[in-house]
Amino acid sequence: MLPTDIGLVGFTIIEEAPLTSETESVMAFEPDIDDLVTSEASRLQFAGDPPSTSSFPKVLRRRLDRFFADQNISPKADRTMWVKIGAGLAVLAGSWIALYALKPDSWRFIALYLLSGLAQTFLLLNIAHDSNHNAISSVPFVNKTLNYVFDVCGISSYMWRILHHRGHHSCINLHGEDDALTGRGIFRFTPYESRASYHRFQHIYALFFYAIFSLDYVFVRDFESFFFPSHDYLKRTRHPAREYAILFAGKAFYLTYMLILPVVVLRKSPLLVAGAFVLVHLIIGLTVSLVFQTTHTIDSTYFPAHRSEFDNGVYHIFATTADYATENPVVGWLVGGLNHHIVHHLCPFVCHTHYAPLTRIVRETAEEFGVPYRQHPTMTRAIRHHLILLKQLGNET
Repeated sequence: MLPTDIGLVGFTIIEEAPLTSETESVMAFEPDIDDLVTSEASRLQFAGDPPSTSSFPKVLRRRLDRFFADQNISPKADRTMWVKIGAGLAVLAGSWIALYALKPDSWRFIALYLLSGLAQTFLLLNIAHDSNHNAISSVPFVNKTLNYVFDVCGISSYMWRILHHRGHHSCINLHGEDDALTGRGIFRFTPYESRASYHRFQHIYALFFYAIFSLDYVFVRDFESFFFPSHDYLKRTRHPAREYAILFAGKAFYLTYMLILPVVVLRKSPLLVAGAFVLVHLIIGLTVSLVFQTTHTIDSTYFPAHRSEFDNGVYHIFATTADYATENPVVGWLVGGLNHHIVHHLCPFVCHTHYAPLTRIVRETAEEFGVPYRQHPTMTRAIRHHLILLKQLGNET
């Protein structure tokens, strides 16, 4: 059954000519992306529709597919994406080359160090996330290689992939399953979570804890997920020995180039380097947290009670996900298209540089079928409504 929140009405089935192109369905997982996703994920990734379902998911899928067929383009990276990859990697490498070549004074050191942090933020949102979804290339090796951007930024690419696929894309906004809703007792993100007295202040202290999000990932979360897992799917997963080796090697590499070498080679004060390191992570943590939190946990999105609440995963996505600033190309360029979040969940393996026209298709088709499409005109407005939700959940029992 569909909840009344979706507001569907009876509509006429629209017949459209079948695709003549060999283009794959953009609303289905590719075989090679499913390697770390539970079988349950297929219930929400809509490779096909049951006979009883309404025509909306079918028509939407057909139109999204047709975009690539009509344009005769690949859903993978285009020229814009390769420019972004090159620019991001060049700024990261260039900032560190400049640090050692110029041997700047303290203030210039901090400026270049922060530039490298901004490059890391850009790479995480624009390159690492897409590569995690095999969205950059049809060649698995290319995606796998670029996925190590996570490890370069101090985060286990292997564990992030598991948590993101098994713990989010397959269970959006489901309490106890969606890893993005794990508040560690500090936050109450869903109405199904028990409320503590201090949660009434969570909309006030949220930004502080979001700012230390990436520090938590680097020093705690990855190790916790490997050695002290809380999710059942992590407890059941037998991680390859090489992933343990990559975990420790990646952390050692990251801490060496970020903390040790500036002190040993550049003779910078440990306190100066540590301060710059923390400042970089405050920027990364706050930025990444807000980019993602404003797409699912806002006061207008829905929190299903169980997986079977929707007849089709398309409705689940529309009820639990919201877009923001989709008409602002600068925002989309900086945040890796994640402001077009409904399209991202509908087409997880499509490169984000294609999201803008796909979002227009999604919005128009949803309006045609009377399916609510959630969006905010600006990111600032989306952040405001995220904080409104936190305040509501902090005060409601």
